[in-house]
Amino acid sequence: MTEPIQISFIINDPNAIAAIRGKIAIVVGADGAMNVLTRKINTLTKGAVKRLLESKVWEKVKEGEGHVLAFPANLATSAVQVVKLGRSVSVLEARKAGASMAVFRGDEPLTALLASHARAAEIAHGLALRSYDFNVHKTDSDMILHMVSAMVADPDAVLADHAPMAAVTEGVFFTRDLTNEPANVLTTTEFAKRLTDLRDQGVEVDVLEEDALERLGMRTLLCVGQGSRSPSKVVIMRWNGGGDEPPFALVGKGVVFDTGGISIKPAGGMEDMTMDMGGAGVVAGVMRTLAKRQAKANVVAVVGIVENMPDGNATRPGDVIKSMKGDTVEVINTDAEGRLVLADILWYTQEKYNPVAMVDLATLTGAVIIGLGHENAGVFSNNDRLCKQFLKSATAEGEGAWRMPLGDAYDKLLKSRVADMKNIGGRPAGSITAAQFLQRFVRDDTPWIHLDIAGVASPGPTALAPKGATGWGVCALDRLIRDHFET
Repeated sequence: MTEPIQISFIINDPNAIAAIRGKIAIVVGADGAMNVLTRKINTLTKGAVKRLLESKVWEKVKEGEGHVLAFPANLATSAVQVVKLGRSVSVLEARKAGASMAVFRGDEPLTALLASHARAAEIAHGLALRSYDFNVHKTDSDMILHMVSAMVADPDAVLADHAPMAAVTEGVFFTRDLTNEPANVLTTTEFAKRLTDLRDQGVEVDVLEEDALERLGMRTLLCVGQGSRSPSKVVIMRWNGGGDEPPFALVGKGVVFDTGGISIKPAGGMEDMTMDMGGAGVVAGVMRTLAKRQAKANVVAVVGIVENMPDGNATRPGDVIKSMKGDTVEVINTDAEGRLVLADILWYTQEKYNPVAMVDLATLTGAVIIGLGHENAGVFSNNDRLCKQFLKSATAEGEGAWRMPLGDAYDKLLKSRVADMKNIGGRPAGSITAAQFLQRFVRDDTPWIHLDIAGVASPGPTALAPKGATGWGVCALDRLIRDHFET
């Protein structure tokens, strides 16, 4: 796994500033207010910071962004970044400032002079998240983890505040690594192995192989992978930190590569289908986070891992498949495969674990990108209370999410002539009919959310992520669990 940068929190020491090598970042309020460390920088540079603050350049700098003073006089550092950040800023503004410092840092050591800033831990969190770099397959990659330090008034207090955020960073990085991996590396077998490695973190992990899935009747899941040489699997992860309480459930689509099957996709952009397991990747990242921070919650996670390939044995358009629930599905389009995977594991999760609530995640439809772009995930739910809780968590974490409708009129579009339902409802309202399909495999008494993350799983770069996988959803779901499902 890509290791997050290690940030050391050290005591304020104005006398040590002149000798700091690498790069330095300082924070200044929009009103020009300087802390004790920033004033020391200004004195050493003979007023260079003050001159910047009085210039037209500073007026154009936005909150959370910075301006660089290169090779400042009387300092050993190669550059000083002056970041505009007041003392009463929001959590998200503080993280944005930290992300700006990460971009400024590049591949050099960095010292952030934060003094007594109230959001020091959040600044460090943003810095860590934006420092991600997936370079494992580059032969000339620099694997050195350069030192990052934050000079603060109370290092122990800031470290304590930052510890649970560091656990979230690990979860996000785990998700990004899984989602960024090419399909020849992250095969179904390798994906399952990486999830079983979570046992080292205290997570209970079981893997169901194809023979077990056959016995359980998971035919809609199995039909997706029957054209691939890679075996289909279901991986179950359990974090038991909440006593005897019924578990909260996470369910994820893990299609390691999606050609579309017999309904094959166009060649242009197909390479991005390595990320079609992004929902399962988020689920895995949340489980790693819960384990790292020793969450006082019971959470079960179920992911279906398959590969959708064209082959002489592949499922054909027009085939009728019987689900684990017992309903039959006419497969109109084999490229609408994610819902077939989720149908069986949603039903299995409820039958086996009777969860208090359930959230599924999937890069499910291109239609949700047409509707919401890359700014928001589509949110579908049968429970207003749970949905409001999630949307509040997503907003607090700066992860865009927008509730979409469900209804009988959309459900009628799935009517089949030869089976209980079709797996697609046509072009109109494509993301909604996909959610309506999934709802048929959710009990009426199970509070449920479906998150269509096709637009947000990998649109990078974003404020907190470089180009590629974003890890969207780890932060919001961890907060949802922390705020509403911990004992």
